[in-house]
Amino acid sequence: MAETFKNVAVALGNSADAVVYTCPAATTSIVIHCQVANVDGTNTANANVDLYDSSTTTAAALAHTIAVPADTSLNPVGGKLVLEASDEVRAWASTTGDLEITLGILEIT
Repeated sequence: MAETFKNVAVALGNSADAVVYTCPAATTSIVIHCQVANVDGTNTANANVDLYDSSTTTAAALAHTIAVPADTSLNPVGGKLVLEASDEVRAWASTTGDLEITLGILEIT
């Protein structure tokens, strides 16, 4: 088994269900860090983060319209999150450009 650490950093838009990360084929991924930061110096923005399970074609909320005040952050995953092949982490904000998401991921192939 090969283990590879990855990071993802994305500025969030306001389109619902925007894919931030997709677990590759023949891979199990473990999200070991997930943080949403409000980079707007003035305004609060709402964060939405979902886990999409491709095997059941369902999404489950990890954070749903959680207010992130200006210059603060939110950690929507309290522990580790396991993704199977083709599962996705999806995220969006109430306002484009106010929130950024970072993920630390271990991919196991």
